[in-house]
Amino acid sequence: MPVAFWIAHVEVTNPESYALYAKGATTAIAAHGGEFLARSGRYVQLEGRDRPRNVLARFPSLEAAVACYNSPEYQSALEHAKGAAERDLVVVEALD
Repeated sequence: MPVAFWIAHVEVTNPESYALYAKGATTAIAAHGGEFLARSGRYVQLEGRDRPRNVLARFPSLEAAVACYNSPEYQSALEHAKGAAERDLVVVEALD
């Protein structure tokens, strides 16, 4: 089964609330086998909307990544992100 990547592009509008989200999300992601490969850091926006926080996490499978998102732990953390950031999130399965 191929691994999957969780790709998020984020513009934080309330750093305090978003920090609470990040703490809970980190725990939930790790519990589902997720591993961060990039979190913020340097980037170059070549096309599309610029959002200064870019996150890449690897999961053991597409199903594990989606299960993480739907988990009670992640959903609880996500409550802190609502109204604290504009986000795009996609899960992409890797090629075999």
